[in-house]
Amino acid sequence: MEQKLRRDRCIGDNLRALREKYGISQEKLCAKLQLRGCDIARSAYAKYEAGELNVRISVLLELKKIYGCSFEDFFEGLDINSAND
Repeated sequence: MEQKLRRDRCIGDNLRALREKYGISQEKLCAKLQLRGCDIARSAYAKYEAGELNVRISVLLELKKIYGCSFEDFFEGLDINSAND
């Protein structure tokens, strides 16, 4: 059985900020992700940034490599102490 993470915080703003920091369009970012084996359309990635779709872990791992960032960058500014159980 495939397990999924339950989203109770939105990291979309952080995803957008990282992408804009590196000056890359959603389309070009998705092309890079596809070259790395992540089958993702620009429309799906836009939903990640809008908080309408959960981010797949495989995508998060590849974004970390593309940006050369830490996982903390994805979760910056989120109050993890008030997360629902």
